[in-house]
Amino acid sequence: MPLLPYSVIVPTYRPGKSWLLWLEALATQSCKPREVLVIDSTSADDTLAQAASFGYRTHAIAKTEFEHGHTRMMGVEMLGDRSPLIVFLTQDALLASPDSLKELIAPFEDSGIGAAYGRQLPYPVSTPIAAHERFFSYPEKSETRSHKDILRLGMRVARFSNSFGAYRITALREAGGFPSGLIFGEDQIAVSRMILSGWKVAYCAEATVYHSHNYSYGQVFRRYFDIGVMHQGAPWMLKAFGTAGGEGRRFIHSEFKYLCRQAPGQIPSAFSRNGLKLLGYRLGMHHNRLPRRLNRWLSMSPLYWK
Repeated sequence: MPLLPYSVIVPTYRPGKSWLLWLEALATQSCKPREVLVIDSTSADDTLAQAASFGYRTHAIAKTEFEHGHTRMMGVEMLGDRSPLIVFLTQDALLASPDSLKELIAPFEDSGIGAAYGRQLPYPVSTPIAAHERFFSYPEKSETRSHKDILRLGMRVARFSNSFGAYRITALREAGGFPSGLIFGEDQIAVSRMILSGWKVAYCAEATVYHSHNYSYGQVFRRYFDIGVMHQGAPWMLKAFGTAGGEGRRFIHSEFKYLCRQAPGQIPSAFSRNGLKLLGYRLGMHHNRLPRRLNRWLSMSPLYWK
């Protein structure tokens, strides 16, 4: 059975020197997208010109207009129904194989699959802490998750990433699309709604990109502050899937074992970072008690607080 046609949407903002490499990786995919749409937040460089030179469709918006959910849904509406599948990528997620996109859309042969996401590998320059985070969150084994897995997996059943994820358009629209007004996490909200309405989600370990971050202590705190803000605004999701406490304990245990083998000198740093994650998350969950100016300073997404 031939694979379903798909299109690609990627939001950009000053992707830098790696952008040309990103474009070349997309152009050499064995299964070509029907259309590629680059939505750029007014980068002061040749981001759009380089994309256009590959024959890709481009659209510019003001930096202040960008919003994780709204901007992506704008792209969906711009492309219309020309493809039954939409793949979302980010500018820092580099396709690792010529078959990455082919593998990502393969699960949609099952008509019950509403969304699929691929494996994110650490860049070679990743620190041991950053590498473990990718190995933990994106394991080697593929799986399909559904409503029946909620008791077993908890919040992990709705794990997803729009850095390298695909959606069946009908399922995404049935779930109400990506909500506007979120600090981030539009992917997890949409996938949670899909699962609760009966759709299945596939994790494809065979579909790979390079995507990792060597976050500083401050960035770790701010990232988890934003996660807390997102979860505080979606109490229905915590009620349906449970809190992230169990997953956090599993992560810390896995990280300790990994660093004991690979980089024992990084263990103190890992413990400090995990403490900052917890502090940031709890402050984010109570952000409505804090001054807006302070929230903006604590967040990785200061524009959100305007």
